Amino acid sequence: MVLPDKTIFIQGLNFLAMIFLLNIVLIKPIREIIKKRKGLMDDQLEKIEGFNKKAETKVLDYEEQLAAARKEAGEIRTAAKDAGVVEEQALLSAAGTKASGTIHAARTEIQSQVQDAMKQLTKDVDKYAEQATGKILGQA
Repeated sequence: MVLPDKTIFIQGLNFLAMIFLLNIVLIKPIREIIKKRKGLMDDQLEKIEGFNKKAETKVLDYEEQLAAARKEAGEIRTAAKDAGVVEEQALLSAAGTKASGTIHAARTEIQSQVQDAMKQLTKDVDKYAEQATGKILGQA
């Protein structure tokens, strides 16, 4: 068993002196380093959060611009389609008018040819009728 004597007081003083010295030499510098690291980490976290906010803002702006560009492209496409329909109608109308004129000219020409053929046939019918009558009646 241990018997306390006067050295226990010296050991106690030695222990307290050692804690005091260790506090000055080791614990305070380590605490300073830990505080600096914590401050650095907090600063970096703030920078990261700021960067994330800026990135979110940029993504939202990009999506807005993309939606506006899509809307504008749709409007341009619709306008071009409408212009194409108008041009198509104009071309079809012009082609219809031209075709109508061509058909009318062709009908007029056919009618003229029919009349010429009828006149020619009318002249020839009289001649053929006389020949047929002559053959029927027995005249050469």
